[in-house]
Amino acid sequence: MNEMKTLLQAFNEAPYPVGGHGKRNVRVLQEVLKEIDENLDSDVYGKGDIIEDFQGRMADFLGKESAVFFPSGTMAQQIALRIWCDRKGLPKIAYHPLSHLEIHEEDGLKKLHHIEPILLADKTRVIGLEDIMNLQEDIACLLLELPQREIGGQLPDYQELEAISAYCRERGIKLHLDGARLFESTPYYRKSAAEICRLFDSVYVSFYKGIGGIAGAILAGDKEFVRESKVWKRRHGGDLISLYPYILSADYYFMQRIDKMEQYYNEARELADLYNQCSGVTIRPIEPVSNMFHVHVEVSKEHLESIFVNIYEKTGIGFTRYLQETSENSCYFEVSIGDSYADLPKDRLREAFHLLNQELSILI
Repeated sequence: MNEMKTLLQAFNEAPYPVGGHGKRNVRVLQEVLKEIDENLDSDVYGKGDIIEDFQGRMADFLGKESAVFFPSGTMAQQIALRIWCDRKGLPKIAYHPLSHLEIHEEDGLKKLHHIEPILLADKTRVIGLEDIMNLQEDIACLLLELPQREIGGQLPDYQELEAISAYCRERGIKLHLDGARLFESTPYYRKSAAEICRLFDSVYVSFYKGIGGIAGAILAGDKEFVRESKVWKRRHGGDLISLYPYILSADYYFMQRIDKMEQYYNEARELADLYNQCSGVTIRPIEPVSNMFHVHVEVSKEHLESIFVNIYEKTGIGFTRYLQETSENSCYFEVSIGDSYADLPKDRLREAFHLLNQELSILI
């Protein structure tokens, strides 16, 4: 019965999830390995053709001299910031209050590297040039996240990015890009990844988010920066004897999906239009600037869970697996478009939105 089933259970049973690339199960790796020569040599402690070729191609794609593969972005970014702070002899950096480093890493930057973060801008918008110009103290590095996930994937104007980059270079401030979803921002900017990365001294990109690999990240910059980052990677225990399952999946799904970013962006805008027609629903940002956005609903989490479970069972459409409460009478969830959206039966999707609007209109 609906009242006995959780939202997550109902979502997992729904045959048509709206977001993502499908379930993250062993199939993700099996698909990669089915055409790989079983005699292909693995990487060994960061050496070997598998890892070195991939690193070289990613450096070229990002327009940087060199790149190194990491098992996680958390490790890669802390190391990047440590290098820039050591170079300047100043353990201070600046980033957004909702940066991954601030809210998801258990103070790793502070506890492991003794680096003091300075928070810029408020929690509702991206960092702008004025925020940086108003800094009251020196910093070694500024981190910008493109797009800013925790506020719905917002992006600054490209001209603002250029101005920030020029300002930082004039004042000797290193500029680091948290590009966890960099690839997903390229359609909005109408720029290549390399063009965007040229504005930054160092760049991190993820291979399990929009790309949909198992795990892993690339950190890119000039040759000396990458050489230092490899030393820190060893110190952090990131030099696993072999990383090839991560590298092979990153490579495979990168080739499968890098040219679909425009498609995902357009589909996100299409889906946002459907949400915008529902009573009590607000999209943030109002128009998506990447493949992701947040859906805020003026209904309690408990009520919306019940509505969603009913819709999932009637239509097979799964909107989301979770809801985040914002007040007693409101909640939100994140949408991130991948391969799954193109496979949705559009008649069922329209029916699901009809039911959603119908139920919300009664409550609001």
